Amino acid sequence: MITVHLVDDHAVIRQSLQYLIEKSDDIQVVATASNGIEAVAQASSGCPDVIVMDISMPEMDGIEATRQILLNCPTTRVLMLSTYDTPDYIRRAVEGGANGYVIKDTISNDLLAGIRTLSLGKHYFSQKVAEIAEAYLPGESKAGLIVEL
Repeated sequence: MITVHLVDDHAVIRQSLQYLIEKSDDIQVVATASNGIEAVAQASSGCPDVIVMDISMPEMDGIEATRQILLNCPTTRVLMLSTYDTPDYIRRAVEGGANGYVIKDTISNDLLAGIRTLSLGKHYFSQKVAEIAEAYLPGESKAGLIVEL
C-alpha cells in the first residue's frame, strides 16, 4: 500500500483529491494538511511514501516545505501540484526536491499515475511541463522520467 500525505490550502481541493485517491485500492491517504508548516510537522511523525504538495500556500509554500521534509524523510517522494507552468516555478520545485510536477488542470489524469510512478522511484511530469523539468533533473534521473501524454 502506497501511503500519501495531501497538502493544499483549499479544503475543497484536498477533499476532492482524497476522494479520487481513495477510489484506488493500492493508495492510502494517511494525512492531510492545509499549509507547509502542518505538512512538515506531520511528516516528522511518520514519513509517507509520497506527498502530494501544493506549490503555493500561505505561511510556508510547497517548495520550502519539501526542502524541510526531505531533511527528515529522504526517501519520501514529492509530487508538486500547481496552476503555474512557468519555467521558474518548475525549476524551483525540482531544485527544491520535487520528483514530479502536475498541473492542476490535468490532475484527474495525472494524479494516480504520478503517485504510483513516484512510489517506484521514478519522476513524473505533466506533458505541459516535462520538457522544462527535464532540463533541471540530474543526468542519471532522466532514465526514470515518465511523461503523461
